[in-house]
Amino acid sequence: MSDFNDEFSSMLILDRMNPDPQQDALYPFALDELLCKETGRGGPPLLHIWRHPRSFIIGLRDSRLPGAAKACAWLEALGYKTAIRNSGGAAVPLDLGVVNLSLILPKQGKGDERFRGDFERMYALIREALASTGVTVDKGEIAGAYCPGDFDLSIGGRKFCGIAQRRQAHAFVVQAFVIADGSGQERAQLVREFYDRAGRGADPGDFPQVDGGSTASLAELAGLGKGAAASFAEAVKTVIRSRQSAEGIAASAARLTLPGTREVTAMAEQLKQRYAPKEQV
Repeated sequence: MSDFNDEFSSMLILDRMNPDPQQDALYPFALDELLCKETGRGGPPLLHIWRHPRSFIIGLRDSRLPGAAKACAWLEALGYKTAIRNSGGAAVPLDLGVVNLSLILPKQGKGDERFRGDFERMYALIREALASTGVTVDKGEIAGAYCPGDFDLSIGGRKFCGIAQRRQAHAFVVQAFVIADGSGQERAQLVREFYDRAGRGADPGDFPQVDGGSTASLAELAGLGKGAAASFAEAVKTVIRSRQSAEGIAASAARLTLPGTREVTAMAEQLKQRYAPKEQV
């Protein structure tokens, strides 16, 4: 990641691996939205690393499926908090075994449209964080995986990570969900059951066709064992810290403005109202 040293030399780490279980499922996405605005106004680059307990996040396209509202109600009856994210991508379950990474960076000049380069940046970060395990991290869509895309990250043909992006006028967020602990197959089965309900009456091409065997966790694939989420998160932070400079961090800290809980909660409510699924009859 030598090309990214300048950006990472001044990058601050916001560690939210121990979330408040009472927070709304959209809280971390609302926080990303506000942090991205601050970065676009001259604030520092950030790595927001976070987890959220027992929630199920769907994409905008998912929310338009005929049975989306009923499928979300089914999930909520099972104890999941549901929400629609404003970044790209499709449905993903989140829990304490899933580590989420948000790289928040300013755009580089007017008309910056380096979509693939920004995805490559996240890929490079995750690949380096896992280098000590000896595994090979591949990129490219994995057939049957949930939240499929060109930047599915996989080991041995099974997906463990998906990447999405949210772009604002002057900054952007690249978000990755990394399945660290637990069973990838069980999470994939939950997503498949969601689509079985949400997709009733829709063309099968309108939503991912999920195969439980396509997905696995880092505990299953990379030998990280129990506590894989904490181990992976620490490895990511180590990569960033190895490139930080004292001067860069001091300058970034002086420019940092973190939104308060009320502001984030208000933004979460705003996002919820804007993207709420509509019941179709």
